[in-house]
Amino acid sequence: MRVDAHHHLWDLSTVHYPWLMEKGAVRFFGDPTPIQCDYLLPRFRSDAVGFDASVHIQVGASDPWAEAQWIQSVADENPDWPLVQVAFCDLTSDDPSAQLDRLQTLPSVRGVRQIVGRAPGEDQISGTNDLLDNPKFLDGLKQLGDRGLSFDLQLLPELMEHTASVLAQSPATQVALCHAGSPHDRSAQGLESWSQALRNLSGLPQVTCKLSGLGMFDHNWNVDSVRPIVETCLSQFGANRCMFGSNFPVDSLSSTYAELLGRHTALVPEKHRDQVFGATARRFYRM
Repeated sequence: MRVDAHHHLWDLSTVHYPWLMEKGAVRFFGDPTPIQCDYLLPRFRSDAVGFDASVHIQVGASDPWAEAQWIQSVADENPDWPLVQVAFCDLTSDDPSAQLDRLQTLPSVRGVRQIVGRAPGEDQISGTNDLLDNPKFLDGLKQLGDRGLSFDLQLLPELMEHTASVLAQSPATQVALCHAGSPHDRSAQGLESWSQALRNLSGLPQVTCKLSGLGMFDHNWNVDSVRPIVETCLSQFGANRCMFGSNFPVDSLSSTYAELLGRHTALVPEKHRDQVFGATARRFYRM
């Protein structure tokens, strides 16, 4: 069973996504205008040819509980497509236990994502980096581990050392590093800095790396331009701790699904493809 370990769905008549529907805004990943329309499971399945299952990642809904419930309904209505989800929970809120109790009533929920870092300019506005200094955040991470829930970690390379020091205090919590740690500086020096920072996370056995979102910071990406990223991740984490994610439909702004998959396939040695395109995600997300 081949698994796309990172994608999104949205039904704009059911769930509201403020970031997606903002008119005239250009985000760090590009102009969202082409994806300001419904992206439902049938369309995703027609894109993800060759895959058999997937992991839905929360995507900034104004009502995260409504999003989680809707994804559960999609999973229930499509039993031939194994679909699990990573939902949103504010681990620094006054009631994370109540939020997690409610989320765990949904059979498809496997973990939580609360974004630590998106892009330098946006983080300065949102203040998400401040999570790392909030003791409630660490308490929430520990609670995830106690409950058998994972944490999807989205951050920037500049935050990796600090984040690793926090994660090391919650060793029972399995962590999925989104988008290979968002190497936004694609210069040789930038990639070297990212690679060195990445060792802080790859050295933690509970962290698994997603080969996803590689087109968000470079819309002209190709096999050669991301080769250092994929090879570094495979080297540091090993294939048994790397998994493929399309980040569709966001990454449809920079490539078709077939192009994206073809480039990743070309960069992952054949002996590792079963792990990267299926086995790692099945194990991590308990599919």
